[in-house]
Amino acid sequence: MKKIIQTDKAPAPVGPYNQAVVHQGTLYISGQIALDPATGVLMTATIEEETRRVMDNLGAILAEADLSFEDVLKCSIFVSDIQNYGRINEVYASYFNEATAPARELVEVANLPKGVNVEISAIAAFD
Repeated sequence: MKKIIQTDKAPAPVGPYNQAVVHQGTLYISGQIALDPATGVLMTATIEEETRRVMDNLGAILAEADLSFEDVLKCSIFVSDIQNYGRINEVYASYFNEATAPARELVEVANLPKGVNVEISAIAAFD
């Protein structure tokens, strides 16, 4: 059985998917973009602000599932411009303990939803 995770502290899905799904002790979080969940406004003034909003959205979903960034096993990061790698990485790194940071990939893609610059999904585990 799978369990659906939804919180109003992260943006509502804009298609036929859920914010996250739990199955057999693993949480799968859908890709998050920089939508402010309270206003629906994209937070894209700087790549740092955008990345922080994305990470905060992930954090809200983790919290709804009673998990934290320490429980994250893997992140997938999609960016529209690989030149932003360092700036995205600086913000991203502030959410993790470097010694226990998850596995991840960061790839440049042609386009992202709503024209954003970064989208991140995550997989986390329950102990």
